[in-house]
Amino acid sequence: MSGASSAVWLIPVAALLISGALLVRTGMQRGPRVAISFLSAESLEAGKTRVRYRDVEIGRLKDLHLSADRTRVLAEVQLDDAAKRFAACGTRYWVVRPRVSMTGVSGLSTALSGAFIAADAGPASAPTSRSCNAFNGPEAPPWVTSDQKGKRFVLHADSLGSLTAGSPVLFRRVQAGQVLGYALSADGVEVLVDVFVNAPYDGYVTSGTVWWQASGIDLRFGSDGFRFDTQSVASLLSGGIAFDTAKQVPASHEAADGASFVLAADRTQASQRAEDGRAARVQMRFEQSLRGLSIGAPVDFHGVELGRVAAIDVDFDPATGRIDMIATLDLYPARLGHRYRQALGNGDSVAGRDLLHRLIDNGLRGQLRMGSVLTGQRYVALDFFPRAPRIPFDTQRTPVELPTVPNTLEELQDQLAGIVDKLDRVPFGQIGRSLDSTLQTAASLFQRVDTELVPEARATLAAAQQSFEGANATLAHDSPLQSDLHGALTELRRTLASLNSLADYLQQHPESVVWGKSSARQPGQ
Repeated sequence: MSGASSAVWLIPVAALLISGALLVRTGMQRGPRVAISFLSAESLEAGKTRVRYRDVEIGRLKDLHLSADRTRVLAEVQLDDAAKRFAACGTRYWVVRPRVSMTGVSGLSTALSGAFIAADAGPASAPTSRSCNAFNGPEAPPWVTSDQKGKRFVLHADSLGSLTAGSPVLFRRVQAGQVLGYALSADGVEVLVDVFVNAPYDGYVTSGTVWWQASGIDLRFGSDGFRFDTQSVASLLSGGIAFDTAKQVPASHEAADGASFVLAADRTQASQRAEDGRAARVQMRFEQSLRGLSIGAPVDFHGVELGRVAAIDVDFDPATGRIDMIATLDLYPARLGHRYRQALGNGDSVAGRDLLHRLIDNGLRGQLRMGSVLTGQRYVALDFFPRAPRIPFDTQRTPVELPTVPNTLEELQDQLAGIVDKLDRVPFGQIGRSLDSTLQTAASLFQRVDTELVPEARATLAAAQQSFEGANATLAHDSPLQSDLHGALTELRRTLASLNSLADYLQQHPESVVWGKSSARQPGQ
């Protein structure tokens, strides 16, 4: 019986030994334990959530608890022995769950299988000797994994526009990469955009490559007319960046990883920068309103676009109370032709300033003009005005301030405004009141004429009419006066005939005046 009892006790001892051996083996096969910090524990479950690399399980979530400051969630992950290299400090962890963003939909497969923690151990060539036990998990998954081939570039832009992480990078409308992220520069003047170009498209990025923002639809009404351009459907939702090699740039070498470029607002601006070199920044001071002039409006010289408007500001002088409008322009003087470039010599700034001074003396001025009647947009024109008065011009000022002349239409408006101002000073109210008083006086006079003078005039006219009627009756053909007058005239005619006979007789017998007429005298006596 004692032998049997000893055998019975050997069974649990053997079980303990086997269990211990298994535990030791399991412990020896177990990998490191790491802590990953996340903003939220959404869709994570201790004991269930898996850790995967390329859909291969390499560990499991063991525990979840809050950080000491209660701002993040710490996920305790037990890695397998074969996943020791995922404890290297360069490893990245993130949660894969269904996500909907402007760049698309991802993680739909986890809607049924559940979320999991994805890992990226970094390049295979990276050293793994340095291990870490704490990692910071990003809220969004990285756009580029360590095993993805390509190059990263940094783009310097004036503004971010519609770009976001994940926005496509296009090469001749083929998606060649994506935007990884962005940040402001140290001085806050520009935006630094981090992009990744996949292989083999990264081989097309050279020192002569130009970059520009490519939105889904580019619709513009400007002083240079109507423009409509489209890009890919992806860039329609989240914006995009396009790149290409400038045609006028000589042969260039392939760009290195991490190279920096300038990100232009559009393709036209990018091509101009590549072909015409660095822009010369100048200013123009206008006394009139700059309404209708927008940033990006062209600067025209006899139909040739020399640059664009870069900024519009207001300059107030407290001493004089004067307010001027300042337009900052980016000009490309090289577009004036090879003779202009020859006149500059080898890029000598002194020669360039002397040439500019001569042009100003010959009447070169800036003028604000209407570019489109439909949109009301304006542009800045450079032209020669020989009759423009000479003004002092400082070529040493930075930036150079080019003189301007007012627009002809603006001058006409000013003249009309002066006329209107003079008309405003005319006392129309006083004139109206005086005229009203005069009209009232005239109305009173007319009323008096009608009530007093008109009846008397009517009586006078009636008396005159009666006198005329009496004279007419007196002078009528059958009136007594006419008969008496006719008889008198007949007698007068007879008297005149008698006098004529007497005169003839006296002429023949003058002695009759003395002797009288002898009725018995014979002829010849």
